[in-house]
Amino acid sequence: MIQYFNHPQAIVESERIGENTRVWAFAHILPGAVVGSNCNINDHTFIENDVIIGDNVTVKSGVYIWDGVRIQDNVFIGPNVTFTNDLRPRSKQYPGEFLKTVLEEWASIGANATIVAGNTIGRYAMIGAGSLVTKNIPNNTLWYGNPARFKGYICNCGEKLSGELLCSTCGKQYTLEDGVIVE
Repeated sequence: MIQYFNHPQAIVESERIGENTRVWAFAHILPGAVVGSNCNINDHTFIENDVIIGDNVTVKSGVYIWDGVRIQDNVFIGPNVTFTNDLRPRSKQYPGEFLKTVLEEWASIGANATIVAGNTIGRYAMIGAGSLVTKNIPNNTLWYGNPARFKGYICNCGEKLSGELLCSTCGKQYTLEDGVIVE
């Protein structure tokens, strides 16, 4: 019994789709994919077999999620975000295993960003629209540009922190310990 919404023009081959997830028109989810509960998979998305998506994830239109991508809970993926999974692709030549790309909890990826294979985007990190991510991104940081560069620290609520690592919106205060932001 299907306990998620499947648009009539979507192709959902996986049996591992969580409760209350919505899969919209022209999305295609392959049989090996895992999609959590309460997700929103927008139009014109493609999700390959070796993909795991957590709960409460939003995948906007035009996103293709290739083998090896792991998306944790509460992640936002903007429209037309591009993932890669092979640093040296050749037609009809496949690696023994695709590189793993991890988006940790509450990460947000802006529209048209490109995430190069094998990188991790930390918890609550934010990637600006059109950015090219070529390395690991630490928790609670803001990156944008081509290549993406560090632009500041981000509160868990999504606001940019002041120079004193204070959020003007929710009032949370952060500190840096060994170069890592902590609450």
